[in-house]
Parts: sequence; structure tokens; C-alpha cells
Amino acid sequence: MLTVIGVIVVLLILVFLVIPLFIGNQYQVEKQVLIQRSNLSVFDFVKLLGNQIYYNKWVMMDPDVKRTSKGVDGTVGFISYWDSRVKNVGKGEQEITKIEAGTNIDSTVRFERPFKNTARVSMTTIAVTPGQTRVIWKMVGQNKYPMNLMNLIVPDMLGKDMQESLGNMKKVLEK
Repeated sequence: MLTVIGVIVVLLILVFLVIPLFIGNQYQVEKQVLIQRSNLSVFDFVKLLGNQIYYNKWVMMDPDVKRTSKGVDGTVGFISYWDSRVKNVGKGEQEITKIEAGTNIDSTVRFERPFKNTARVSMTTIAVTPGQTRVIWKMVGQNKYPMNLMNLIVPDMLGKDMQESLGNMKKVLEK
């Protein structure tokens, strides 16, 4: 019996060390929503990281999160910091790295807890009609071997939360 358990443990360890050899280190998630508002009004809303308290599922998970910031929100160089006791919120910062007026805002998210990681995030707004805007939220990150095994499930987990957040954004902006 102990031999069988030992063999199973060794096989599990091998699987968790061998499978990541065949998985890329990078993950990418992209979700979108159509909002019944002008592109300018949607862009002006999403470029402000402070507005995430109204739609971002992760930001909304902890009403007691400690938030600080540096710089002017909605401008390149602005950094929003958070520190939460809620495990899924953790601790980290988001910095605006590039803005293309009326179309795109890029940022870097640096996570400290519950794990260290960095992701590049973009929010793109596209005018579909004068009163309709498509918002595309994209996140790209990396996990090093053997943690890249997580890349098999990370896109689905993140994608569900991102889609829920975009749904929240739609509700807020279409009021």
C-alpha cells in the first residue's frame, strides 16, 4: 500500500514538473463590452483609475482596503496603491504608463500579495456609433516555470472576473 502511495506521489510530482515544460510562460486575457454612451464619455471614465471602485470586481471585494495614490489620476505616471487583508485583493499598485487620448490607456499592475507578479493592462475604447462604445480590456502577464502551470487556468479565472467588471461598468455608465 505504501508503495502504491509513493508511486502516485512521485507521478504527481513529475506531472507538475514536466507539464510546465510544454506551456508558455505568458498568459493573455481579453474581454469586451458594448456600452450605450459616447466614446468620449466612456474614455474619460475608464482613464481614471479611481473610478475602478465603481466597477472593478477586485477593487470592490474589500470596502476597507487601504488606498493611496501618487500623481494626477488619468495622466501618465499616476500610481494607485492598495493594501487589503482580503486574500484575493492583496497588496499592489497600478501605474498609468501610456495614454492615447480618446482611445487607449495602458498601465502596469505590480502585485505584492498574495503573490508577486506583474501584468500589463490596457483599456481601449472604440466608437461604434456616436452613442455606442466598445470597451476592450486586455491583460498580459507571465508566470515562470514551474508556476506557468497556472497559465492553464489563469485566463479563465481572470476572464470571468474581467467580464463581470465590464458588466458593472456598463451598468454604471448606462444609468
